[in-house]
Amino acid sequence: MSDSDDGEGYSIYENTVEGETDVTGGRTITEADIANFAGVSGDFNHLHMDAEAMEDSMFGERIAHGMLVFSAATGLLWQNRTPAERDAVVAFYGVDDLRFRGPVFAGDTIHVEAEVVEKRESDNPQATGTINYEVEVVKQDGSTAISCSMLSLVE
Repeated sequence: MSDSDDGEGYSIYENTVEGETDVTGGRTITEADIANFAGVSGDFNHLHMDAEAMEDSMFGERIAHGMLVFSAATGLLWQNRTPAERDAVVAFYGVDDLRFRGPVFAGDTIHVEAEVVEKRESDNPQATGTINYEVEVVKQDGSTAISCSMLSLVE
């Protein structure tokens, strides 16, 4: 991603190249994250909330909500952008092929690896185009927790 901090007239679309990659910093998923996400989402599934039941499961312990991990990943990507890039994002436009490939536990640290795979001009008067990113959320042991394609509508 660009190092420009001058948001005046900055175009992510024009300054992004297919094949470009980005790696974010890390974020540790905590017990508090899991409990707070359950409260916000209403998802109190035993997979996330019942330690006793999960002891005998294939995971051996509670797992973080997949959508919590996905949400944290979008935050990591946002934090990795410069102020100019943030100003040039019109909208998160969608996600395709979302797969939860491995569990994330409280205490795991994730980061995001993204590659620009396609740019398309837009007929939307609010944007220059769309950028499609292939994204992997990777745990500290190198395993992939989530993979997907994310689409951004940008100036």
